[in-house]
Amino acid sequence: MVRDFAASIVVFLVAMPLCMGIAIASGVPPEKGLVTGIIGGLVVGLFAGSPLQVSGPAAGLAVIVFELVRDHGLSALGPILVLAGAFQLAAGIFKLGGWFRAISPAVVHGMLAGIGALIVVGQFHTLFDAKPLSNGLANLAAAPGRVMGLDPTNMTSTEVALGIGLLTIALMIGWEKLRPAALKLVPGALIGVVGATLVAWLASLGVVRVSVPESIAAAVTVPGASFLSPLADPALILSAVAIAFIASAETLLSAAAVDRMHDGVRTDYNKELRAQGIGNLLCGAAGALPMTGVIVRSSANVQAGATSRWSAVLHGVWILGFVALLPWLLREIPMAALGGVLVVTGARLISLKHVTHLFSHYGVLPALIWVATFVLVVTTDLLTGVLAGIALSLVELAPHVRRLNLKVATAHNDERSHVSLDGAATFLSVPKLNKTLDALPEGKPLTLELHKVPAIDHSCAELLREWLGRQRKRGVDVTLLGSPKHLERLAA
Repeated sequence: MVRDFAASIVVFLVAMPLCMGIAIASGVPPEKGLVTGIIGGLVVGLFAGSPLQVSGPAAGLAVIVFELVRDHGLSALGPILVLAGAFQLAAGIFKLGGWFRAISPAVVHGMLAGIGALIVVGQFHTLFDAKPLSNGLANLAAAPGRVMGLDPTNMTSTEVALGIGLLTIALMIGWEKLRPAALKLVPGALIGVVGATLVAWLASLGVVRVSVPESIAAAVTVPGASFLSPLADPALILSAVAIAFIASAETLLSAAAVDRMHDGVRTDYNKELRAQGIGNLLCGAAGALPMTGVIVRSSANVQAGATSRWSAVLHGVWILGFVALLPWLLREIPMAALGGVLVVTGARLISLKHVTHLFSHYGVLPALIWVATFVLVVTTDLLTGVLAGIALSLVELAPHVRRLNLKVATAHNDERSHVSLDGAATFLSVPKLNKTLDALPEGKPLTLELHKVPAIDHSCAELLREWLGRQRKRGVDVTLLGSPKHLERLAA
């Protein structure tokens, strides 16, 4: 419990600036993100299927929320989240969690990269104390004008705000590169925001600052009699489906990444989905932001030495206490500082390592799926990009249409377990394969037989590579049998 207490403070320090920054990127007041962070800790932390995962507002949903609020108003967000949460809860109850893992990694990472690009070009304008425009292309087109309009000889609030934003970015990146080992758990985002806030306060700079209510209770919107009436619009029901789908995929992707970081309890994906559904139901009822499991906070939790779910729960307690007791301190934070945090956060979502890895290990098609998803998310909208990526993923199935039903046979004796695969290992096989691997005896030597597998697509290959890596890290004896091509791919 002592380690969980210490880890919870680290996660709290990471979460605070991100909760407010993601709210601003979503086009809603910053306290809405804080409410989501509190619910993510106090409620979802108690019921989560991934004990070390931390939930809260996620950059991955900022773009779709921004568009919803822009087109339908903030009042429509609550009922949409209630419906999205109900979808997630139902998916968990009916044990559909494993199917979200079947989504192609190329689609997921292409989507996150596209979201990252949209956050960068949108929050670029926040650095100038200006509001982001209606879409990514408009933000990109307006960026040169922002820069050309600067006048270094006349330091108005625009130039000062940009200086504060750039200072935040410099402090974040500089701290993360130069911080002493003894302070490695102190997050760069905290250093950036605190440093920029101190400069703005000491110099009495006339820049736009964060606006938060006197009481956290004022940030909660109580549902009225007509609360669900916006759902009469079919487009909003489709938006709820999109949020449920994307939030679930991002949560379970994060949970899988957290599992790779530690040797403790593995994620129960259906339980995690149920917890996220409850969380988003509550966020909708409170008029807050949607939530997901978040890898930045979760990785900080693991690295800080957390051993149980109490770290995530306590971080929600700290957020609640800070917002309730020190709202005046939050009102000193410059908006440009949070914009700087989000520019860095968005840029880190654009990981070209994913697409180069896909191309070098799996060929042109997976890389093309990543690129198509990325481009369409940026140029059209999130749902179009994801659906196009999933449609392109189906092309991978065409050569193996007669052998798509992968048969998985397991056998055990006193000395070893034996798993034999027969058929094409595609993303459709991921839930079945993952369930089989998770059910194997812990620590027992294993032989994995792949001679009857004509092809392994990149989704299944990534699953097997990660699972094999975890087993070997634990010292488990795993023997692979199959074609040299398959063995090389799984060893990559």
